[in-house]
Amino acid sequence: MLTLNFLGTFKMMDDKLRDECGVVGVFVNPDSQGKKQDSMNAATLSYYGLYSLQHRGQESAGICVSDGDEVKIHKAMGLVSDVFMVEHLQELKGNLAIGHVRYATAGSKTVENAQPMLIQSKLGSVAVAHNGQLVNYIQLREMFEETGATFSSSSDTEVIVKLIARGYKKGLERALTDTIQMIKGSFALCVMTKDALIGARDPNGIRPLCLGQINDGWVLASESCAIDAMNGTFVRDIRPGEIVIINKDGVLSFDFGEKTSKRTCIFEYVYFARPDSIIDQIAVQEARYKMGAQLAKEAPVEADVVIGVPDSGVGAALGYSRATGIPYAMGVVKNKYIGRTFIAPTQKDRENMVFVKLNALKSDLDGKRVIVIDDSIVRGTTSKRLVQILRRAGAKEVHFRVSSAPVKFPCHLGIDTPTKAELISSNHDTQEICKEIGADSLAFISVEGMFEALRACNPEQYGFCKGCFTGEYPMGIPNSNI
Repeated sequence: MLTLNFLGTFKMMDDKLRDECGVVGVFVNPDSQGKKQDSMNAATLSYYGLYSLQHRGQESAGICVSDGDEVKIHKAMGLVSDVFMVEHLQELKGNLAIGHVRYATAGSKTVENAQPMLIQSKLGSVAVAHNGQLVNYIQLREMFEETGATFSSSSDTEVIVKLIARGYKKGLERALTDTIQMIKGSFALCVMTKDALIGARDPNGIRPLCLGQINDGWVLASESCAIDAMNGTFVRDIRPGEIVIINKDGVLSFDFGEKTSKRTCIFEYVYFARPDSIIDQIAVQEARYKMGAQLAKEAPVEADVVIGVPDSGVGAALGYSRATGIPYAMGVVKNKYIGRTFIAPTQKDRENMVFVKLNALKSDLDGKRVIVIDDSIVRGTTSKRLVQILRRAGAKEVHFRVSSAPVKFPCHLGIDTPTKAELISSNHDTQEICKEIGADSLAFISVEGMFEALRACNPEQYGFCKGCFTGEYPMGIPNSNI
């Protein structure tokens, strides 16, 4: 008998792969300061960018600024709107800023692990905002501790800060190159000194980072939607293995190390990124349309309506509907005001959280054969409750379709996933899962089908990380079977 595993926190009841983090960086030419102070304040622009990246991390937020002489930082636990008041942004004066929203992947959920992380030494101040996860973090930390260094957090980002600071006397470019050649894993970095903004992306390009232009300045961001929020213009993606240094002289770009194969995280397109973002020259919403169309090709079924689980299942549902001609209906409404603080004190309450989060539209579903499309199945808890909701609304048949392949392995490169034992697809086949969630049928898109859909968006873009589907990671992962 298949049993579903329920963990005792609201975080786990969401039954989704959790977003990693979001980073922004802003550089405004110092000569423009004072001309358009309201629009040119780097901290305020960073705030706008972080607000648009809130979906990537909801546990903490922070902004670090420099005016060329003094470096200031403000960070705390909570959402961007909770962490920053007007007075905070007024105090964070400067033409240079980096910002971060966090969902923990390495390190516990405490304010000590909130980012950006700042180190101040006689050689100068260095601040780092990091999206990703280092696979050699423990070894690097032990290396520092053996020389007497102490750590104030349990985050892998503090290792990066210390590595840069250690090599800073060799010059910024050398310090960055040496650091990036030592760290292994996934990373999109925004680094700040008192007068320069630096961006870097890991050699496989697992985590996204892009460059934009604003009046009299430049911005870096995890997604292009953040550049839009700052009223900027998207310029390009930072290349895998590229470092960009931005200062008053402009943008300097160089590559570090040897070329490696590109392996962008495919879940950026499936689930993580906002639909209005463009990542590596692929429009996210277009990718979801194509995945839905491919899913229709691989797993057709006769039905009366197609619905998508909000929010990220909607794009694939529209693609499925267009490909089959089966009408699209809203079908399910999401309660947008459930936050991390919603109390579910007992296990039974936690199991039933989805009834609070989602509700069905009876007028769309009553007496109909329904295809419901979600972006993923992790533990199966949400899927089971969702099928119950649809049947309660009068659905005659419920056919479950998933726009990502079965998740069978944990991610070690920046996504908070359950252990392999907790992933329902790791231990059970599609028929067993279908029976457990109570659907009339269940089908996942194939791994190759995902790639084909993305290639249909942009044939020139290729190479995606498929570790969570196949266990084949872009690099060696210690304890990868856990």
